[in-house]
Amino acid sequence: QVQLVESGGRLVQAGASLRLSCVASGRRFGDYIMAWFRQVPGKEREFVASISGGGLSTEYLNSVKGRFIISRNNKYNILYLQANRLEPGDTAVYYCAAAQNDNYRDREPQHYDYWGQGTQVTVSS
Repeated sequence: QVQLVESGGRLVQAGASLRLSCVASGRRFGDYIMAWFRQVPGKEREFVASISGGGLSTEYLNSVKGRFIISRNNKYNILYLQANRLEPGDTAVYYCAAAQNDNYRDREPQHYDYWGQGTQVTVSS
C-alpha cells in the first residue's frame, strides 16, 4: 500500500516556474514507476511525465518536453516535477501516481495503482 500527497500548486503568471512535490508513504518506494498526470474539468486525465524506479529513465508528454523535469529522491520517498516556462495551457489539477510494473513509459492512467489527491496549478496569461 502506498499513500501519495502532492503539494506545490498555485496561481502563477505565464513564463513562471513551479516545483510540485509528491511525498509517498509505505515501503520500497524505489520499486514503483512514478508519474505525473493532469486533468482539467470535462477532459480525460492526461499523462505528463514518468520516471523509472531508479530514476535513470524518464518519459514526457511532447508539449512539456524541454520545459518540465521529473525527478525522484528514493531516500526520502519524494517525487518532483519542475515545471518551467509555464503556459496557460498547463492549467490543471496535477496528480502523482505509482505503478508496480517495469514499463516506465506507460502513459495509461488505468495501469497506475495508487494516486494522490491532486494539486491545482493555474497559469494566468
